[in-house]
Amino acid sequence: MDGAELFTDITETTGAIRKTLEANEFQPFDGNQIASLQSQLRLLQDRVKELEEENSKLSSPLASCCCSERRMNFGDRSCSIEKSTESGTTKKKSVERTTGYYFMGEGYNTRILDHCSKRYIALKVMYFGQRFYGFASEAQMEPTVESEIFRALEKARLLVGGRKESCYSRCGRTDKGVSSVGQVIALYLRSNLKDPPNAENSCHNAEEQHDGEIDYVRVINKVLPNDIRVLGWCPVPVGFSARFSCLRRKYKYFFWGANLDISAMERAGKKFVGEHDFRNFCKMDAANVHNYRRCIMSFDISPCDVRTEGNLLWAFNIEGSAFLWHQVRCMVAVVFMVGQGLEDPDVVDILLDPLRTPRKPQYVMASENPLVLHSCEFEGVKFRCSSDAGEALQLHLSNEIRTYKLQAAIFKEALLSCLPNDGSSSDNRKLKKKNSHVALLSRPTEQVINISLRHSVTAGCNSRV
Repeated sequence: MDGAELFTDITETTGAIRKTLEANEFQPFDGNQIASLQSQLRLLQDRVKELEEENSKLSSPLASCCCSERRMNFGDRSCSIEKSTESGTTKKKSVERTTGYYFMGEGYNTRILDHCSKRYIALKVMYFGQRFYGFASEAQMEPTVESEIFRALEKARLLVGGRKESCYSRCGRTDKGVSSVGQVIALYLRSNLKDPPNAENSCHNAEEQHDGEIDYVRVINKVLPNDIRVLGWCPVPVGFSARFSCLRRKYKYFFWGANLDISAMERAGKKFVGEHDFRNFCKMDAANVHNYRRCIMSFDISPCDVRTEGNLLWAFNIEGSAFLWHQVRCMVAVVFMVGQGLEDPDVVDILLDPLRTPRKPQYVMASENPLVLHSCEFEGVKFRCSSDAGEALQLHLSNEIRTYKLQAAIFKEALLSCLPNDGSSSDNRKLKKKNSHVALLSRPTEQVINISLRHSVTAGCNSRV
């Protein structure tokens, strides 16, 4: 007799006992009824014993099954992940793994698959940085762009392990308030393909199989917040690094051109092109950076097709192989001084020469809000986006534009209500600024960094940040 038949017999026996009890709910049992119940009870006990023996026989072959062994391994395994605390220190948190999943523990409400097919891909990401404390999740404050992305990947069940197991890398580590329309990250994600062509292949070969693959753009964008979107994905070889495989990075910095000498700013900007020591155009990080030479490939200024009240919007376009911490914002700040007539364009040459200016003059770098990581270029990487995902992406971005235009209209109404009745406004800020400006080369300087000038002048610009 098999397990199913035993279960049927037990069900029938218990049903018979229940009927007997219900029929005699308000009457005393006679001797025959008691004997009948005792007989049925013994029969039920015998059936349970037979079922236990049957279960024991079935458990023996299952114990040697590879599927069962894998589940046991998942249940036994444990690992740890690093998570930044509020104090800035990093502590390890235990991770409980169950059948086919990582349970991320306290603070993580989702699971990560680690038993599925996976594929190494690059994702092109845009984000509006106003509410974020930078891109990297190592920041001491939340939210960060990176933490939101990983939260979305967990929710979509696309992760196949922790950050280390997924071989995660990022191209740029933008600061608080900085936006991007071309950030690139790379990591292993779950794949629909049984044998994704990643292993030792080039980008070209990895592209060949994508029919039936997960629509990563559509799936991830469904669970991302409104100010972050994936623009495209591309399969990449295992040796690819979003940071070290990048050939060049391009930043854009938007500004209004009123009362600025654009021609003088262009002359100053051109002086940055080439390989130079940028110690006077960055935030010092002597503990981690010992080579301040970087190569700027282009620095130009172009008008945008946006105008308000006769004030035209412009943009700095800056390309380089790598950048120091806050380098773009420091360069822009000095060029703004030139555009305002507060400094001569030649001041850039002096600041780029560490022998003439070994210490950085103290000055306030430009605001972070207009800065955008525009693009990151890689050899052979071509991002793709399905037609459905592309249409949804365009609709979403169009709605976001309309939302911000409505907000701008509200601020415009508030401005109009503050103006005199004739609609005029006085602006003597430029005159005040000229009177209070202290020349850069006459300002106090920051402390000397412990770095050899000879090494800085002769070293190449191969380091990455």
